[in-house]
Amino acid sequence: MLVSEILAIKGKVLFTVSPAKPLSEAVAIMTEQDVGSLVVFDKGAMVGLLTFREVLVATQKAGAEWETLPVEQAMLKNPVAASVNMEMDELRRQMVEHHQRYLPVMDETTLMGVVSFHDVAKAVLEEQSFENRMLKNYIRNWPAEEDQA
Repeated sequence: MLVSEILAIKGKVLFTVSPAKPLSEAVAIMTEQDVGSLVVFDKGAMVGLLTFREVLVATQKAGAEWETLPVEQAMLKNPVAASVNMEMDELRRQMVEHHQRYLPVMDETTLMGVVSFHDVAKAVLEEQSFENRMLKNYIRNWPAEEDQA
């Protein structure tokens, strides 16, 4: 299964934020939209990724001042990105190797979406369910021995 197929299952709603925005605005977007990450864009280019992990680390470091901290100071700079033609096994390897639960999906310089561990798990489940149904159908329609004589 390709990353593009995972995006097709998930949908391609994109949520981005500017690096200059205060962290409190980013958190508000994440909670209102029920998303675990925001891709950080500056002048049309991806410059980072903000997830709840980065928010928690920044909050702990900044203390009471966390709300006014710019996203730029909390975000993961230069996150690993997936391509639309990447195989799911490679995507999972990248996520585990780089300890990133969210990977932006880029088609050269165009953001196509964000894939999460949850999206990958859902895609695997759907793929296995489809294969299971196909195998059961194949077995159910297998010719009986007496029909072959």
